[in-house]
Amino acid sequence: MSKPNQTHPDQRAPIRIDIISDVVCPWCIIGYSQLEQALAETGIRAEVHWHPFELNPDMPPEGQNMGEHLHEKYGTTPEQSAQVRQKLTTLGAGLGFTFNFSEESRMVNTFLAHQLIEWASEQGRQNDVKLALFKVHFSQGRDVSDIATLVDVAAALGLDAEAARTALEGENMAWNVRTMQKFWADKGVRGVPAMVFDKHHLLTGAQGVDAYAKLLRKLSPTRDPALRLS
Repeated sequence: MSKPNQTHPDQRAPIRIDIISDVVCPWCIIGYSQLEQALAETGIRAEVHWHPFELNPDMPPEGQNMGEHLHEKYGTTPEQSAQVRQKLTTLGAGLGFTFNFSEESRMVNTFLAHQLIEWASEQGRQNDVKLALFKVHFSQGRDVSDIATLVDVAAALGLDAEAARTALEGENMAWNVRTMQKFWADKGVRGVPAMVFDKHHLLTGAQGVDAYAKLLRKLSPTRDPALRLS
């Protein structure tokens, strides 16, 4: 039986976690899935906020074949690419996420996708849209740089399709995304995923369930129970 003044982890105020990522970054969804599992295992609550990062801000509208892109950018051979894709597929399956890589997989520009995520945050649906875009890109192989695809994603989640289209065709969301990108770049974020816990503790890369759980447990006892949510 718990001591009378002891507060269970799930009664404490949620830990704020800021995640800087791109929807075409496979390690970002791997890292998030590991974090999600760590939260479930520890019973600690979190308040997740997603922030934009473009892996390839200069990617042309037509995108580029993934294999060609990796070879040009990193010198990755077809054999190395196949090995990494298999590793990601296996990791994803263990975390409940499906990667469907193919020889036709493409890297695309994600600026519009980030604008949709920013718009969704104003509707209180940021997390839903972000996770849907990971699935659309990696599991379904759809083009997340295409406005029609992005509007479909919004509509499938029950959001106003026309409002989403208007936001994507306007300038406000673009300005917001650029502002946030600059903020995190000025903070020194150069790669993703980058997760900031409680505004002070930075973890980069997909660190694994145990590493996230360890940090969550370290941070949870320091939280003020008086700030708990009802």
